[in-house]
Amino acid sequence: MFAFSAWAQSDTLSITIAQADKIFLQSNYQLLATSMNIDVQKAQVLQASLYPNPVLTVDMNAVDPENNKIFHLGNAGQQSVQLEQLILLGGKRKAQIELAKTNVEMAELAFQDLIRQLKFELHTGLYLLNQQQILIGKYNKQLSMVDNILTTYEYQAQKGNIPLKDVVRLKGVYLNLSNERAAIYSDFFQVLSKVQTLLQTKSVVLPIVTDAEIQSFIQPFNVQLLIDQALENRPDLLLGKKDAAFAEQYFNLQKKLAKPDITLFSSYDQRGGAFQRQVNLGVAIPLMFWNKNQGNIKSAEAQIKVKNYYVEGLKSQVIAEVQSTYLHYKQTVDEFLKNNKLYNDEFEITLKGMTENFQKGNVSVLEFVDFFESYNNALSEISRIKIQLATSAEQIKLSTGKELF
Repeated sequence: MFAFSAWAQSDTLSITIAQADKIFLQSNYQLLATSMNIDVQKAQVLQASLYPNPVLTVDMNAVDPENNKIFHLGNAGQQSVQLEQLILLGGKRKAQIELAKTNVEMAELAFQDLIRQLKFELHTGLYLLNQQQILIGKYNKQLSMVDNILTTYEYQAQKGNIPLKDVVRLKGVYLNLSNERAAIYSDFFQVLSKVQTLLQTKSVVLPIVTDAEIQSFIQPFNVQLLIDQALENRPDLLLGKKDAAFAEQYFNLQKKLAKPDITLFSSYDQRGGAFQRQVNLGVAIPLMFWNKNQGNIKSAEAQIKVKNYYVEGLKSQVIAEVQSTYLHYKQTVDEFLKNNKLYNDEFEITLKGMTENFQKGNVSVLEFVDFFESYNNALSEISRIKIQLATSAEQIKLSTGKELF
């Protein structure tokens, strides 16, 4: 762990991956906005289930020229009332409800897919921040140590006990360390900005990740099983299949719309009909001679083929992604295991021994600088392979749509 002196303790947020997930699900505005779309689509199910409203028509006399009256109503006047009700036939209402329900399911799958992609960005960002945080901490210790040595060497050089060239070499080491740390800081703050946005926090996020967590990413996998899990669980693929099902439902609705509906009506006419105070009943039905919804039916039928082709293409893409991420994961695991054997406590012990012997004069500046550079290269490599392992494991989860670790 390392401290950011520019911020107070209250401005930092130390969290585990699980804690970050909880904050992310509760606070991310993009997720909250997308989740609201599910409620929007559910409201459309309610709307689709509603029956057409009846229509009331009232007709009354405005000017009676024979009797020279305005708004001549009453017993000797004229007024009529008509009530109409549209009756949907052919299962149109049921088909519209099914379409609305499918839209809800598609909104839910889109929400799951967004969570899948954003969690990948969040997790990989947190693992990267963690390793950068550790590296910066080690660079801080090394810079402090070299600074102390430099102070001593500059003093001894002024007395003529040590060649000035050794001081220059140590200053070069210090500057290289400082530049490397600055580069890590730059990357750290870029990733931090993305993580802060995902978590909707202004605090400096300091992820807590143990070596045991990194080790837990090493698991035996069968590529065919991963492919099967992806085809079963990937939200984007399921969304594509649901979209194809929606196209089928829409095609069925268009065929149903070719069937005529009927309008029932009842009317009362005080004096304008064949009889006084006439009450009528009637029915209206369109004659489907020319417009039988042929164009919309043909268009909807073509959309089914389009959506099915898209699903097949998406399946191929999913399979290719799983195979690629699996091969990358397998190569990363092999590399991690090999590096893990090479790097052990001997590095830290040797660094301590070299530093002490250098300060005692038993090791030359050149030997010390060479070892220091090799040591820092090893640190960077170990950090890189840990990040690579965590990222490749997250890519496995992303490509299968399943929490495998």
